[in-house]
Amino acid sequence: MNIIPGEIEGLWLIEPEIHGDNRGYFFESYHHDKFTEAIGFPISFVQDNESLSAKGIVRGLHFQAPPFGQSKLVRVVAGSVLDIALDIRKNSPTYGQYQLVELSATNKKQFFIPEGFAHGFLTLEDNTIFQYKCSKYYNPQSEMGIYWNDPDLCINWPKLAILSSEKDKKLPLFREFTTPY
Repeated sequence: MNIIPGEIEGLWLIEPEIHGDNRGYFFESYHHDKFTEAIGFPISFVQDNESLSAKGIVRGLHFQAPPFGQSKLVRVVAGSVLDIALDIRKNSPTYGQYQLVELSATNKKQFFIPEGFAHGFLTLEDNTIFQYKCSKYYNPQSEMGIYWNDPDLCINWPKLAILSSEKDKKLPLFREFTTPY
């Protein structure tokens, strides 16, 4: 597996080595020792989550505030998404910048998003199954977010009919937001 630094410090893209033949394929989706050596610090994942979405669904931009902040390792099992990580670390030189990555069942890439980033995704296909590992358990009182289509962020979303939850439509704009990181 190749573990490649992202465009923003702290983000990592994981490209698996896929072994395929006429029977199908095999790849190692996670190896704790290789992963922690590459990112430079120990991490444990304590919760796995999965969602199923139709094409054009936006989920995010979400994060958990400290002390319940979560690092996430995300991947797509079926379909495809445009995944986004937004830097919300106030002392970061890339504060307010984001990285977009296409994740799909075909490319089998994974994206590591550490604490201090808001995260979201847009499904590009019907019946997209999205999975992610979390470094801490979900805590509803610590859940926060930023409006996914904030005009100040200038996120280059594809031209799709996009649907989001009522809760996500009420998230604050980036300029109204005070980061806990």
